[in-house]
Amino acid sequence: MNMPVKKFDNLLVEALAIEAEEAKKAGALGFMARALVQATMPHRDPKKNEFTRTNGDFTLSILSPSAVGLPFGSIPRLLMAWVTTEAVKTKSRELMLGRSLREFMEKLDISATGGKKGSIPRLKNQMQRLFSSSISCIYDGKEQWAVQSINVVDMANLWWSPKDPSQETLFESTLLLSETFFKEVVNNPVPLDMRAIRALSQSPMALDIYSWLTYRMSYLDKETTINWASLEAQFGADYTRARDFRKKFIQQTQAVLMVYPEAKIKPTENGLILKPSNTHIPKSIR
Repeated sequence: MNMPVKKFDNLLVEALAIEAEEAKKAGALGFMARALVQATMPHRDPKKNEFTRTNGDFTLSILSPSAVGLPFGSIPRLLMAWVTTEAVKTKSRELMLGRSLREFMEKLDISATGGKKGSIPRLKNQMQRLFSSSISCIYDGKEQWAVQSINVVDMANLWWSPKDPSQETLFESTLLLSETFFKEVVNNPVPLDMRAIRALSQSPMALDIYSWLTYRMSYLDKETTINWASLEAQFGADYTRARDFRKKFIQQTQAVLMVYPEAKIKPTENGLILKPSNTHIPKSIR
């Protein structure tokens, strides 16, 4: 499937900008929580309140109240990138979101649009889903077993008026990150280029592939082939047919390589070949 011309042009613009200036110098150095790089959130609404993804011996389980639902799509990923980046930069569990909804949406690089399918109700809904969910990280090896339960926030106070996104509130909206989540992201953040995140923001799978590749390349020391079944368990558990996942995955890697051309990868019949490559954020500038 060919990439739409407009989308290709946007990716090319971002790719040239990324090549021209290091992310740190451009003020675009960001981070993602390691657990959500190793295994990912749903791409589409799973219509249930429990979801799991597996990466080898690691399993990510997300549980949400049935009245709220699970987070899915690009918006929770953009939220997690922003929350993680702010926690790493400020070294504070309490994050200030701003006095107006429009101010916060600008931080996420999301245009504020109303209506039933607009970005304002979708952002509100996904924030409720994400911040109401509990995350469990489970390691099940041959001789070892471990589990860590993580709530992203202990408290979320969102005072904005969805009907008037520009209206400033008396109190600033805030998040209080849980101690467990805060320590995890501050001690083990995965560095990302926020310009790449913005460029890939329309595709949750592309965001996942980009985050995973730059993390995997940080410790890859030899050529490795990851079979399609393992990749589907990690990235595409909500696809009904394996060939649909494979087609989508290959398509999205093309977009990722536009912003991360240093990644030496090659899809084959057996799986995805990874060769040692530079991470997207050089270790010297983290």
